[in-house]
Amino acid sequence: MGATATLSTAGLVVEPGQEIRCVVTIRNSGRVVDQFAIDVVGEPSAWATVEPPAVNVMPGETATVTVRFAPPRSANVVAGQLPFGVRVFSSEDPSGSVVEEGMLDIAPFAEVTAEMVPAKVEASSKAHFEVAVDNLGNHPVAVELSPHDPEDDLEFSLERSRIDLNPGTAAFVRLRVRPRKRFLRGQPIRHPFQVLVRQEGREPFPVEGTMVQRQLLPKWLLPLLIALLAFALVLVALWFTVMKPAVKSAAREAAVEQNQEIIQAAQQAGGAAGEAKKEAEAAKQNSDKAMQAVGLNPADPGAAPAGSPKPATGTTGGEPTDFRVAADASIQGDAKRFTEFAYTPPDATKTLVVTDLVLQNPRGDAGTLRLLRDAGGTKSVLLEVGLGNFRDLDHHWLQAWRFQPGEKVVLAVSCQNPGDRGSCTPSVSFSGRIEG
Repeated sequence: MGATATLSTAGLVVEPGQEIRCVVTIRNSGRVVDQFAIDVVGEPSAWATVEPPAVNVMPGETATVTVRFAPPRSANVVAGQLPFGVRVFSSEDPSGSVVEEGMLDIAPFAEVTAEMVPAKVEASSKAHFEVAVDNLGNHPVAVELSPHDPEDDLEFSLERSRIDLNPGTAAFVRLRVRPRKRFLRGQPIRHPFQVLVRQEGREPFPVEGTMVQRQLLPKWLLPLLIALLAFALVLVALWFTVMKPAVKSAAREAAVEQNQEIIQAAQQAGGAAGEAKKEAEAAKQNSDKAMQAVGLNPADPGAAPAGSPKPATGTTGGEPTDFRVAADASIQGDAKRFTEFAYTPPDATKTLVVTDLVLQNPRGDAGTLRLLRDAGGTKSVLLEVGLGNFRDLDHHWLQAWRFQPGEKVVLAVSCQNPGDRGSCTPSVSFSGRIEG
C-alpha cells in the first residue's frame, strides 16, 4: 500500500500580493481504498492552501488537488527562491506517505517611503530636521537624498546623501538648514523646501519641509528695555527730589563731628610720635643683629642664605586629544552578554583625561551600551545607557575621567536587535587632553 504524488509544475513564479496555483496528482498504489491528507511544508506553508485538503482514492486510481500560493506584499517575504514540499499522508499506510518537492520564486518589488521629522521648525539662525526613509519592499535598495530650495534662500548641510536599506528597515538622516539672510526685527518668514528621494529605475519623489525664520532679537527684549529705562528715570527723580538733600544735610553734620574728633586725635598722636620713633630705631637695631646671626645681609633681606637649596621649578599642562570608538556587535540572545571594543592610548606613559563625549546611535539599535575602565584586566563600569533611549547624546563632565598610564577605555555593547535588523553599530567620540 502507499501513494505517489506528481506536481503539474515544479517551479513556480509569483508576484507578492498575487496568487499562483499548481495541481497535484495522487495515485493510490495500495490494494484497498485509502484516504489521503494533503498539506504544504516549508516556509511557503504560511500562505498556502490545499483544495480539497483530503481525498479518498480507489486502489490503482488517481485524484487531483489544487495548491494555491498567495504571498503577501510585505517586506517580510524576501525576494528569491523558496523550496516547498507537498506532503501526501496515507491513513491506511502511514509509512507509505510521500512528499513531492518544488521551488517557489518570489518576484521582487520596491516600495520606498520618506517623511520629514518634524515637518516645520521655527528658529532664528538654524533649524534641525531628520529625513526618515523606510524600505517597505522585499529586496535591498540604495537611496540618494538631495535638498532643494526653489527660492534659493536657504543653505543645507546633509549628514549623508546616500543610504543603503535592507527590506523592512528604516534610516534617519540629519539635515541642518540655515537662512542666507537674517534680520534683527520683523515678522516671521516661511521658507518651504524639499528633499528629493531618488531610487535607481524609479521616479524621484519629494519630501516637504518648512523653516519658519524668526527675528534675531527676542520679542521680550524691547519691552524689558523700556521698563528698565522707566525704572531708571524714577530712581533719578527720587534722588534729586528726596534723597540727595537729606544725604547732604546728614553728611554736613557728620563732617563737623568727625573734624572735631580728628583734631583731638592729631594732638594725641603728636605726643606719642616721638616715643614711637625711639622704639622703632631700637627695633631696627635688634632686627639687623638677628639677620646677621643667621647669615643674612641686612642690606638685602630678600637674598637667600649662603648654601641654602634653590627652590624647585616645574610646569604642568597637557595636549588636547580626541578619538572615536565604533562598535559592530552581533546580536546576543542573552541581554547580559556584551561584545567589547577597547581603545589603548598611544602613549602608555601619560595620563588620559576625558572631559567630553558624544554617544551616537544613528540606526536606532536596541540593547545596552557600557563604558568601562580596564586597569590591568580589572574592569569597572563608568557609564551604562540603553541604546533605545538616544540617537545622539552629549556628556560634559565637571569632574573629568582620568585614565592612568596603562589603563584602557572599553566600549561594551549588548545587541538586542530583532533578527532582521542585523548587528548594532553605535559609537562614542571622546574629547580631553593627555597629561605628562
